[in-house]
Amino acid sequence: MFPAKRAGSLTPGGSISKSELSSMAGSIASKLDQYLEGSNGANGLHRQDRGSSDSTLTSDSLSSSNVANDIYLEPKPKKSTPDGHQVTNEHFEPEKHFYPRVLNAQIHPMVGYFFSLGNERIIARYMHLNPQTNEDVLRKCLNYFPKHFQWAGKYLVFALLVDIVQCSLLVIGSDLFNVTTASGHRQMIIVETNSCPSGQKSMPLLSESDEHGGYRLVLESAFKDMIDNADKALGGLAVVYDKNVMEASGYAASLAEVMKEKIWLVEYYEYDQDPPVKWIDRVMYIRDEKKEWHSVRACFRYVTQKPWNRFPLYTKTIVMNQTVACLAGGRNKMMAAKAYEFFNAELAESGLHVRVPETINNVTKNEIPLWLDGMGGHAVVKVPYSNAGQGVYTITNKQELQEFMDTPQHYDKMMVAGNKDGFRPICIYARRARKPLIRHLEDDPAITSWEMLGTNLSVKSPSGEWSTEAARLLLMDRKDFNQLGLGVDDMIDAYIQTVLSVIAIDKMCQRLMVATGEGEELRFDMELFKALNPDSVLWQEVLQ
Repeated sequence: MFPAKRAGSLTPGGSISKSELSSMAGSIASKLDQYLEGSNGANGLHRQDRGSSDSTLTSDSLSSSNVANDIYLEPKPKKSTPDGHQVTNEHFEPEKHFYPRVLNAQIHPMVGYFFSLGNERIIARYMHLNPQTNEDVLRKCLNYFPKHFQWAGKYLVFALLVDIVQCSLLVIGSDLFNVTTASGHRQMIIVETNSCPSGQKSMPLLSESDEHGGYRLVLESAFKDMIDNADKALGGLAVVYDKNVMEASGYAASLAEVMKEKIWLVEYYEYDQDPPVKWIDRVMYIRDEKKEWHSVRACFRYVTQKPWNRFPLYTKTIVMNQTVACLAGGRNKMMAAKAYEFFNAELAESGLHVRVPETINNVTKNEIPLWLDGMGGHAVVKVPYSNAGQGVYTITNKQELQEFMDTPQHYDKMMVAGNKDGFRPICIYARRARKPLIRHLEDDPAITSWEMLGTNLSVKSPSGEWSTEAARLLLMDRKDFNQLGLGVDDMIDAYIQTVLSVIAIDKMCQRLMVATGEGEELRFDMELFKALNPDSVLWQEVLQ
């Protein structure tokens, strides 16, 4: 659960000790114990002690016998992908990297005004409507320099809920819903924060003179800062992806323009039997059409599906974003929930906090009906490590619950971009659900809750191929934006919520990456990770 404030000695901008982290990590487990004992004591039902026993396992003990028998280990389809090829600045053609509707769209004046504000004017306007906020803390947040989570910090995406149709508004980085409480209070809430966010192909140009749009802005700030520190002797530059070739190729061509050199573009899938990417001594190598291997000094990672299966935690090749950003919350929603809770504790007296739905973590599949009953029969169940609308289940009736329970699951646990100059918004788009919201669920039993609430545009076929339902995309142009019912202050609220969520995950990255000694390289704190994320299946994947 996510309290807006937490009592104690923590101050805005303060730190949390490792002992406090362990204590806070156990709070959710304690609440689960209390619920199960209170509601099911007569039946002798108790929660298994997963956290304490699992967290003591070593990598040697993480064998298949440690994994619950009912966990579904999905088959590994054979994939064969083409070898890498080089891209130049001449390869950037707008029609290949933007949706057709975007090419001739005109940015809405209100959206253009929002992007022109700058952080100081945003602070002044936010403080006018939120006088209880500590202005110094807000300014410190907007000027924050992410150490591990550069992409998604500086570039923002929001997801919005409007009155008639469920929509998600994206400032690259986070999905948000614009929601209204039963008492009429309207606000933005964070649904998730992504470490490989899409959105450039959906954003009308802010300036007609720059055909690269947000692609160039992302690369010129965060990634170029990192490339400047790379060892040129290690080789070239690359964009590696496993979906969304439209944007991945756009980044590659734009990077060629920014860096004035050829860029490797290569697909890298999870179950590829002969992948065109390999790692030798923590350096990435890419295979070309002649079957020759080339080393890479820096890689722009657009690998979204379980990237920890293919990218080492420690690399000499500079990678943006690093794998730890995914494990700490960018792809791991379980850790993101903990990150938000810890950061909210630091912000307790500042008038700021990451707003998220009430969330229960570390819930096994068999416990979900109990929690659903306690929530009045309505809940969203999320597989913590998936994205692009995969692994999300909206449950509002017994039939939807049964369909979820009958679905095999790979994991055991569920859960009910910036640079040295700080943050700035780069891109916004919105998405609508397939069906409009109905006033009462019983009015039309034929409509499922997912049809009214699911806003993902990416659709994954049984064969593993991705497609996009672009018809439900809402642009920030003169035509679509008016349907959202948003004002400048709503976008500012979404921007600040995105910034706070990214900082929270970046701070979690810093807690997980620790120095073993003065001047030594950072190492991943597996002991802390196990304590915060007690899921043996995930540990197995990370340690492989």
